[in-house]
Amino acid sequence: MNRPLFETDAATRLRIIDCDIHPSPKSPAALFPFMEKHWVEHLQTYGTHMRQALIGQLAYPRMTANGMRMDSKPEVGPPGSDLKMLREQHLDPLGIEVGNLIALSRGGMEERNPDLAAAMASACNDWQIAEWLEPEPRLRGGIVVAQDNPESAVAEIEKHAGDKRFVQVIMSTRPNETLGTRKYWPIYRAAAEAGLPVGLHPVGYSNGKPSSGSGWPSFYFQEHYTFVPGAESLVTSLVIEGVLEAFPTLKIAIIEGGFSWAPALGWRMDRHFDTFHKEVPHLKRKPSEYMKDHFWWATQPMEEPKKPRDIIDVIEWIGWDRLMYSSDYPHWDYDDAYRIFRFPVEDEQRDAVLSGNASMLYGFQ
Repeated sequence: MNRPLFETDAATRLRIIDCDIHPSPKSPAALFPFMEKHWVEHLQTYGTHMRQALIGQLAYPRMTANGMRMDSKPEVGPPGSDLKMLREQHLDPLGIEVGNLIALSRGGMEERNPDLAAAMASACNDWQIAEWLEPEPRLRGGIVVAQDNPESAVAEIEKHAGDKRFVQVIMSTRPNETLGTRKYWPIYRAAAEAGLPVGLHPVGYSNGKPSSGSGWPSFYFQEHYTFVPGAESLVTSLVIEGVLEAFPTLKIAIIEGGFSWAPALGWRMDRHFDTFHKEVPHLKRKPSEYMKDHFWWATQPMEEPKKPRDIIDVIEWIGWDRLMYSSDYPHWDYDDAYRIFRFPVEDEQRDAVLSGNASMLYGFQ
């Protein structure tokens, strides 16, 4: 039956897999039980050493409540730190079957000290198990790694690879170098060998450089938009530097980076492939072919053109089998699974986006 999702009968039970839920520690000390004593003392004495000059504040403007839903703040701790509230506001009312956690806070991805970064990433993963995955079987974790310490990142992947509660590897989208650089290849090798996708979600200011290629944004409106050119740069780097040729089984999920730009990027790279191919002979296929074979895309934020056919054409280019539902809970631009499309879709397409594609990518039964 052809119908808009937002008109679906509330009594109809849909299978829903959410690919973007953000958990937060109640406080920095929440990770201390999962860290060696000397790292706890280090943090208490010296604190963190982020890759930016502005200490004690974000490097770019943010919305009220740090970009979070005003109703998502518990009595104790920041939004996203209360499992009971997550259940009541999101998992239960929408009937979420599986929710993937994307832990961005305090995970060590933005830490300059490489050993502290590794310790924080490890603690973040153990914290996910204790505070979220153990008490709530509907949740799955992402293995947070300190990408600029590749040796520790590989060790962390190998540590959790056999745990079915972890379904992907989370890397910073603003690392020291472009993600296609050979420095990061051991991480991709470990992820591919473990059969784990790599999840790329916009995060902070880990490289200390402006989020915009033309400088620091003046407004949050601009900052929010930089997620798109940032994601374009990630895809370009991974494709052209040969990561996907070197690791043919590697799968990449672009989360909260949009997707309407994907066809144009593929066309542009293909247009110049013949001209520049001699410079990159390691590429055996056209760039768009790597994009279509190796990338999956999350719905949030969903672009909404005046002519619905425009976004349908985009989805058909990337493939209805490559788009996955994501809510971005508990952020202000949260997307309800029953309202992600403002135009009619076939039941088969709806079911693929809401659950089928994520189930295939992440190996859910």
